[in-house]
Amino acid sequence: MLLSIRWQVVTIIAVLAALLFGWLYAGQSMAVAKPSSLNLAQQVESLPDVHAQPASAGFDSAKPTLVKLWASWCPLCLSELGQTQDWVSDSDFAGANILTVASPGILGEQPLDAFKDWYSGLDYPQLPVRLDSSGELIKRLGVKVYPSWALIDQQGQLARVVKGSLNKSQALALLDNPEADLNAAEHTFYQPKTNQESIPVDARTIYLAGGCFWGVEAYFERIDGVLDAVSGYANGRTENPSYEDVVYRNSGHAETVKVVYNPDKLSLDDILQYYFRIIDPTSLNKQGNDRGEQYRVGVYSTDPAEQSVIAGALTELQKRYKRPVVVENVALEHFYDAEQYHQDYLMKNPNGYCHVDLNKADEPLPGKTPAAQTFDAKTFQKPDSTSLQQRLSREQYQVTQNNGTERAFSHRYDELFEPGLYVDIVSGEPLFSSSDKYESGCGWPSFVKPVNASVITEKTDTSYNMRRIEVRSQVADSHLGHVFNDGPRDRGGLRYCINGASLDFIPKAQMQERGYGQWLQHID
Repeated sequence: MLLSIRWQVVTIIAVLAALLFGWLYAGQSMAVAKPSSLNLAQQVESLPDVHAQPASAGFDSAKPTLVKLWASWCPLCLSELGQTQDWVSDSDFAGANILTVASPGILGEQPLDAFKDWYSGLDYPQLPVRLDSSGELIKRLGVKVYPSWALIDQQGQLARVVKGSLNKSQALALLDNPEADLNAAEHTFYQPKTNQESIPVDARTIYLAGGCFWGVEAYFERIDGVLDAVSGYANGRTENPSYEDVVYRNSGHAETVKVVYNPDKLSLDDILQYYFRIIDPTSLNKQGNDRGEQYRVGVYSTDPAEQSVIAGALTELQKRYKRPVVVENVALEHFYDAEQYHQDYLMKNPNGYCHVDLNKADEPLPGKTPAAQTFDAKTFQKPDSTSLQQRLSREQYQVTQNNGTERAFSHRYDELFEPGLYVDIVSGEPLFSSSDKYESGCGWPSFVKPVNASVITEKTDTSYNMRRIEVRSQVADSHLGHVFNDGPRDRGGLRYCINGASLDFIPKAQMQERGYGQWLQHID
């Protein structure tokens, strides 16, 4: 009995001690999480800079501060980083501090070290990026949507929080008056860029939802026979939606591109085959990194007779997939032009994000185009820098012309093992065969050898305090990647580690018609 009582006493003491310890620990935690006593401007200024710049660098406490809050997983955020960087040096913003804030480890953002490593691969040297690793700032601002903007006045107090994007006119209006009606600067709608008199009277129109409309629009504008492509919003629940309505207010619209085409050059089925190339038809409300109802896939027509053509194409498409095809085939209920800043977006912002591979527009449809001329190194003339920037994506240009490196495991060619030929994206020069490609696990397309030793040049690369052998194409002098001696020993021991962005893949079935028939002997 006495022993039992003693054990009860000991137990009670232990519980009380644990509670006391927990209380003390909680008190310490609360002390750490205590809101900052600094005003907002001071708090933002005190955050560490991703470039390791002094906290006060480029910050004037006598000016209002416009803060962009963003995340690496937000495609819209990423597409606007270049624009925000431009504002830093824009004289129109000379009266304000322009800063951006990311919150590693908060709201789905990568941990701090991973974020820094990821950001180091981007090219925004003048963009001020402050790191809110504790999440205290975004909690204080009540931010749960990316991108968001916060205006802090000269006294360091919060003047306004704006959810979504800001264009330049909106940002300036906000700085001029925190209560400004931003909608007045928002709805400048697209004016047709095409001379309507040049469009044939028998031109046809179809409406295509394929995820991010920036890429779908840019893609179709590259196809011969397409007369016009306009980004907009289709088949939603409200009238005259804005981009913010579509993204944040559940308007139900799909990002859609109005495609006007010449029926003498392209049939509706041709348009659909081009369209199927750039979408995942089995993905519901998701394309690339974009997620949401607005990114659903669909073909919307104004002619009931076209729906049977579309249905037939979708039936054939289904045969290529095990999962159900979820492409909508319904009548167009309504279509509203998107804001002007969305029109020709990738042309105006070549660093803008989009999942669409624009180069697929240059690939002829099987059986539709006569065989191309065989590549001839003697007659090839490399385009000038301006022409290349217009023709290549930003990543392709950075890799091939500025010795850039794409992120590991980011390019679809890394996991592609279909029979075919890999050619220089700049010149079309044959470089590597699928027969010599293997799974190296390094995150980049890897080959044991080029199709011919003469198509490759090698140079010593001492960048990043390393000694490597750089690989370049012979004719166009495009940067391709590097070669290492850790490849399969039974196949020569070399690993040509190549950026997918520097390559264009020609499927074996298309090699003859695209002028590469003489290289079929290299393809197993």
